[in-house]
Amino acid sequence: MTQRAVASAPTEESGVSLGDLSANDFELFGVAEQQQQDSEALQARWKMLQKQAHPDRFALQGGAAQRLALQWSVRINEAYQRLRDPLQRAAYLCELRGHTVDAERNTAMPAEFLHQQIEWREALDEARTPAQLQGLRTEWAQVQAQWLADCENLLDRLHQPALAVQKVRALMFMQRLDAQARALQDRIDDETYP
Repeated sequence: MTQRAVASAPTEESGVSLGDLSANDFELFGVAEQQQQDSEALQARWKMLQKQAHPDRFALQGGAAQRLALQWSVRINEAYQRLRDPLQRAAYLCELRGHTVDAERNTAMPAEFLHQQIEWREALDEARTPAQLQGLRTEWAQVQAQWLADCENLLDRLHQPALAVQKVRALMFMQRLDAQARALQDRIDDETYP
């Protein structure tokens, strides 16, 4: 979650202030607290915030101002990493709305998903060729896109973060499964092209 502090961002003679370090990521970036976001607008806002908080801009104000600017720079980068990634953003929104994802310890999932998970793991275990792996990864990418759309609907329109948490956990599983498929692909490539 976000770092809490009372300090405001340093200001230059222009009077520009970034606000309070305790603001949530959406407040910090000045965007709506929702899953649907414009990635280009987020990137533009990140660049602008980084420019405002860059420690070199505060060189004449001394070490304390530069350290505070560095804290802001780190805070801005952390917020941007969460906001730009749809899965991290969904998990963050769930937490802001009182529903912790905690995918490492809370693995409660619907039985249907658990059966699908077993099928996908078996398919990955049986995959031996790049084409088989690519087929699985393509199928999984389609599932992930649909689940992210479901998260957006659950969070932005239906206001059901408790249900969105399950989708987020499932997406986190899919992310790990895809990482395993990439690692297997690398091993196959190494064996094929030593």
